[in-house]
Amino acid sequence: MELPISLVRPSVVLKDEYLSFYQEWIESGEGMVPWVISKNPSDFEAMVRFLQDNEKGENLPDNWVPGSTFWLVVDNKVVGAVNIRHRLTEQLFNSGGHIGYGIRPKERKKGYATKLLALSLHKAKELGIERALVVCNDGNIASEKTILKNGGIPDSNFVEEDGNVIRRFWIDLSEY
Repeated sequence: MELPISLVRPSVVLKDEYLSFYQEWIESGEGMVPWVISKNPSDFEAMVRFLQDNEKGENLPDNWVPGSTFWLVVDNKVVGAVNIRHRLTEQLFNSGGHIGYGIRPKERKKGYATKLLALSLHKAKELGIERALVVCNDGNIASEKTILKNGGIPDSNFVEEDGNVIRRFWIDLSEY
C-alpha cells in the first residue's frame, strides 16, 4: 500500500510536523536545502507569513525574485521541502536554478526526492515556466540521479568563486 503523498503550502496546521522536520536537519549538522528551511521557525506564524509574502512577491529583499514554497507531506509527516523561483536572476541562472529541494535526512533513499521534484515540475509549469533549470553540486550523485530521472538535460557547469562546481540541468516542462 502506497502512503498518501502530496505537496502542500506551508501552514500553521502542520507546525508540529514541520518543527520535527526542522529539528532533524539541525541535529544532522548538514546544510539546509532549500534555503527556505533555514528560516528560524521560532515565530512559526511569521515564518509562514514570510513564505506567503515571498510567493506573492511582497516584502522581498533587494535582488530577490518571488518563490513558491511547498512541503512534501507523506502520511501526514513533512519529509521534504521545495522552493520554486518564479524567474531567474543572473546568479540563479548560474548557480541556483528554478527549483531547490531537500529531503529530511532520515527519509532519504526512499524515492521521495524523485517524487518531490516531479510534483514541483508540475507546479513550475503552472507558474508559466516552460523550461526549468535545476542544479546540484558536482559530486552530489543522488541529486544528479534525481534530476536525470525527471528529464534533466545536462548543460554547462558553473564554477563558483570558491571553486565549487555547480552541475546545471534543464527540464522541458511541456510534458508535465
